Amino acid sequence: MTPAPIKEFITFEDFEKLDIRVGTILSVSDVEQSNKLMKLTVDFGDHTRSILAGIKQERDNPRDIEGKQALFVVNLPERNMAGKVSQGMLFDIGYADGITPCLATPEIPLPNGARAG
Repeated sequence: MTPAPIKEFITFEDFEKLDIRVGTILSVSDVEQSNKLMKLTVDFGDHTRSILAGIKQERDNPRDIEGKQALFVVNLPERNMAGKVSQGMLFDIGYADGITPCLATPEIPLPNGARAG
């Protein structure tokens, strides 16, 4: 893989607008109207959210990530996709570079809802 060029500079204030949090993936279920999307039910400590992620074709068994902690962007507007609502975005590594994505995970267990940054 050849690394992509670095994107243009942003301000620290721009970065601070992102709300990236640790969540535990409680369940992974099929989105029948999509050949890419799976519905993740994610525990953020004080609430759970439904987050749609395009992982159906990226993994032999997408349900293998159940019970794992990962990073999620939680302050994006809700978005309708394939007849379902997504309340955030899985923050994974590799997809943009065309390689098999993996979860961005904390190295040790953290409380759900802990913020990155």
